[in-house]
Amino acid sequence: MATKPPPAPSMTPSQLYLILYNSICTLGWAYVLVLAIPTLLRSTSSSMTNDGLSFLSALRTAAEGIYASTPSTAGFGDEDDVSLATVLIVVQSAALLEILHAAAGLVRSPLFVTTMQVGSRIVALHMIVNSVVAQTQWGAALMIFSWSLVEVPRYLFYLTAIITGDATKGTPYPLFWLRYSLFAVLYPTGISGELSVFFAASKDDTFLSLLGENNKTIMYWYAMAFPIIYAPGALPMIFNMVANRKSAFKKRFAKPPPPPRGLVWPVTEVKSNGEEVRSSTPIAKEILAAAIGAVDNAAAEKCRGEKKWRFGYNKHLVSMVECSCKSPEDALRLANAGLDKAYESFQFVDEDGKSVSFQQVMASPAKAKFHTGYIKGDLVSKSNVLEVGYKGKSISGQELKTQVQKWVEYGTIEPSAGDAIIACVDNPSWIDLSDRYFVLLGAGSAMGPFEILMSLGANVIAIDLDRAPIWQRLINRARKSSGSITFPMTKEQSSCKDDPELYAASGCNLFTETPKIRDWLVGLYPDKPFTVGSYAYLNGALHVQVSLAMDAICRDLCDKRKGTSLAYLCTPTDLHLIPKEAHDAAAKNYKDFSKKLYCMFVKLLLGKRALRRNDKKPVEGAGGEFYYVNGISVAQGPNYALAKRMQHWRAVIARSKGCIVSSNIAPSTSTVSVVQNRTFAWAYEGMPYFKPYEIFAPETSNSVMSAILFNDLNNPKSVANPKNSIANPNQLFSYGAFHGGTWRCAYEIDSIGEASVLLYFSRVAAPYVVAFGGLGIAVGAKYFGYV
Repeated sequence: MATKPPPAPSMTPSQLYLILYNSICTLGWAYVLVLAIPTLLRSTSSSMTNDGLSFLSALRTAAEGIYASTPSTAGFGDEDDVSLATVLIVVQSAALLEILHAAAGLVRSPLFVTTMQVGSRIVALHMIVNSVVAQTQWGAALMIFSWSLVEVPRYLFYLTAIITGDATKGTPYPLFWLRYSLFAVLYPTGISGELSVFFAASKDDTFLSLLGENNKTIMYWYAMAFPIIYAPGALPMIFNMVANRKSAFKKRFAKPPPPPRGLVWPVTEVKSNGEEVRSSTPIAKEILAAAIGAVDNAAAEKCRGEKKWRFGYNKHLVSMVECSCKSPEDALRLANAGLDKAYESFQFVDEDGKSVSFQQVMASPAKAKFHTGYIKGDLVSKSNVLEVGYKGKSISGQELKTQVQKWVEYGTIEPSAGDAIIACVDNPSWIDLSDRYFVLLGAGSAMGPFEILMSLGANVIAIDLDRAPIWQRLINRARKSSGSITFPMTKEQSSCKDDPELYAASGCNLFTETPKIRDWLVGLYPDKPFTVGSYAYLNGALHVQVSLAMDAICRDLCDKRKGTSLAYLCTPTDLHLIPKEAHDAAAKNYKDFSKKLYCMFVKLLLGKRALRRNDKKPVEGAGGEFYYVNGISVAQGPNYALAKRMQHWRAVIARSKGCIVSSNIAPSTSTVSVVQNRTFAWAYEGMPYFKPYEIFAPETSNSVMSAILFNDLNNPKSVANPKNSIANPNQLFSYGAFHGGTWRCAYEIDSIGEASVLLYFSRVAAPYVVAFGGLGIAVGAKYFGYV
């Protein structure tokens, strides 16, 4: 049983600072409301009583004086006390610190979004401060009330979240509701008020003369530029808040997690109330440090000492790749050390709540066993022709070979990937899968080859969750194919009275039944060689868990079943050794793209973090110079990177022991799980601007990656075959890469996201920009007397 760590430490200096900052901002915006509300009520009442105005007319008149509110107009204090305008300037200007907070990592807010939101407010503040016309129109009050009513609950929410340590469930529900609901009304009213300030300032001769009488045109377009920007930007901002609200409420009312069971992260902290915390950060850091430490102790200590792991892990992955390049022995030593540490660190909790190391539980056979289900398809195998779905049609034969050559010439895929697909076309016998047995760990995965294998008559051994809808889909697909599906069951297939009972009794859990799944597979079809594919994917820390579970099964099948081969799909958002030709192509593209006006604009707007060059200096090692690409997407997080790295480690270890290992880079693919994240969907729309990117549909990715897999299993010249020598084990990932352009693009993939989103919105907004631009020119021409 693992020993319990000490209780959590007290608040850090940064947390104390944020408490002070949010407290001051809460009080500042509350003061604005305390002056504005009574001033509006008193002024409205006075206008109706003394001037005989209607309610709406009196309200409009009162609103025009809100910016000039003082304690005296609010009915308490003297005229000389601090005015609303003074506090508004101070408290809104203080928001500039939030850009620094995001840049320094004090908060998790995205820097770009924070800069844009705070920047637009500062511009509106500048205009209302310097334009009496803007101050004395009703829209100024609309803006001030909207800002204040949003900011008081927002800062109070942040304050309580820091104090309680839980923004989702630790904040009082009324405050939580206000934080995630007020935007529905106050964002539209706030934007309307800001627009009124921009338009009013553009008509104020005093404001237009700020830079001198000869520069009125500059100030006019300064004021009018923001309404043009707001047109396409307002709706996405509101929709983003709608999504944030949905996510926050889902987390708030989520059911408590079940007790830990099966493969779990170890306990890293015990709170004062006895609650156990299983944080992924210290364990992930130790696993990576253990791997690096097998080659370079100094680099390992730097990894362990990383204080900003969430956003600082990238450089330690680079260090790890550099260590791997020193020699083939170092690469294997590093991989073994990393996996050994993972097996040692992770725990396995049995049904009785007893916890042992994952290494220990996998060393013994499981107590129970699965029954075996089997379904043979009804169709007769069709001709062995490789077909690829691409842009709405199916291509094969010479048409497919021509398209593959286009991808190669453009740089979207590596020549070795093109050769593999063409070899598959030229060798139709490779497509005859009637005597091939594929174990699919995560058979229902969107990026897995289940559909392709079924259509080609393969024998699939499917491992997926014990959920009836999953097995209804998989089994029914198998019935309508020329292939077969074998699967674990909790009871005899013959005892199932109907299909619903069959679906309910099928499947297993990779987390809780890992040894049981391993034992079942070891004894299944003993005279048939298996190809074991690891395709299961989960979000966040769960991805590491499922990767380790799959690794244990792959490891033991390689050891206990002769002829076992492994299959992986590598992500383009990772660190890979690449051919020199890919490096040189990236350098050439950088030279070309760095001269483009749009790229220069993005660099000026976003600074060093945007459009970072993709070509890196080679790493010296035994066997020569090794070129690499840093495709890590920091937003995906360190757990995703670790999960994929563990698969890399197993791949090189298994190949070194004589196993065929097909481990190829798949392209960025518009799967449902990816494009439902709107930011990724927007980025995918803009990425093809950066040559040679192409985003592929799932049917294309599945087909081409299956073709490369078939080549690896059949072609004796493939690098997947351990009989073919390579200078470093990690060069396994240098071949057969259908990366979608990541390796040969001018810029790192993690540095083009915001530029790609801007491109997408520029296309969406183009008609609006033209319309508003024309309107602005017309208004300007009228204003200055040209028409």
